[in-house]
Amino acid sequence: MKPLRHDLVRVLPYEPDQLFRLVGDVAAYPEFVPWIKSMRTWNARETAPGIDSVDAEAAVGFKFLNERFSTRVRRDSTLKRIDVILISGPFHTLVNNWAFHPDPGGTRVEFHIEFAFKSRILEALLAANFHHAVDRLMRCFEERSRKLYGPDAQAAQ
Repeated sequence: MKPLRHDLVRVLPYEPDQLFRLVGDVAAYPEFVPWIKSMRTWNARETAPGIDSVDAEAAVGFKFLNERFSTRVRRDSTLKRIDVILISGPFHTLVNNWAFHPDPGGTRVEFHIEFAFKSRILEALLAANFHHAVDRLMRCFEERSRKLYGPDAQAAQ
């Protein structure tokens, strides 16, 4: 199966460090991403100065789907980049990347995701709404940023 791919770019009025920490805190995802029902992390380790890694298992739930999958999350604080790869679960492929770049408006957030399910039925169910789901995921992070850092963190500096 050919993976589904989607790229998003947003400029948010926050510092790159703030958004890097927010996205890198995978254990907090059940607090603000409604379809993530639980998250378990283990095997946290520093792999190089400014670079760490953690393994995470997410339980996700939708009306028609309840699954668990595990990923390895690599957080590079020097490059302000987060890379996620699949360990196990219902996917044949799962990769996503976040990059946070300084911008006159705050931070340019670049998000890339690609995945393919092992099941053609799951693939067909989710393919039709894939872009909508990615947009909704980004809105979850935008709303969490406003809650944690205020509506316009740059204006306050």
